Amino acid sequence: MFKVNFYELNTIEDSKLKFAVIMTKFNGQWIYVRHKNRNTWEIPGGHREGNETINDAASRELFEETGAMNFKLTPICIYSVETDENIHYTDSFGQLFYAEVQALDSELHYEVSEVKLFHHMPDNLTYPLIQPFLHKKTLEFLKEI
Repeated sequence: MFKVNFYELNTIEDSKLKFAVIMTKFNGQWIYVRHKNRNTWEIPGGHREGNETINDAASRELFEETGAMNFKLTPICIYSVETDENIHYTDSFGQLFYAEVQALDSELHYEVSEVKLFHHMPDNLTYPLIQPFLHKKTLEFLKEI
């Protein structure tokens, strides 16, 4: 069994928010990135560092992975992953964000080898048991605003 659990913002202790994932649109298309060490597509995001807030981590990761220079970042929810009936990662949560990007840097400077725009979620995902749920949650969020 594999399950993605969603929680309202501000319902999980801030110190437990270990990573930020940012569903991102540019020119009406979704941005997915390819890490230098993988051949699959993933949603921009990464781990929170040192004394960063989760919002700062999201902004930093979005810039590092996509080259986004002008964007609006909106928190959506918090999530965790359950891998089977006996293991539930309740000590490590991620926060899901939505971003609309107005400008991208033309050069990639960090661990990403490629940034690509998609009208729909790509098939070849790095985390196929997680990313479709995050994408769907974002689409639901966008319908509500």
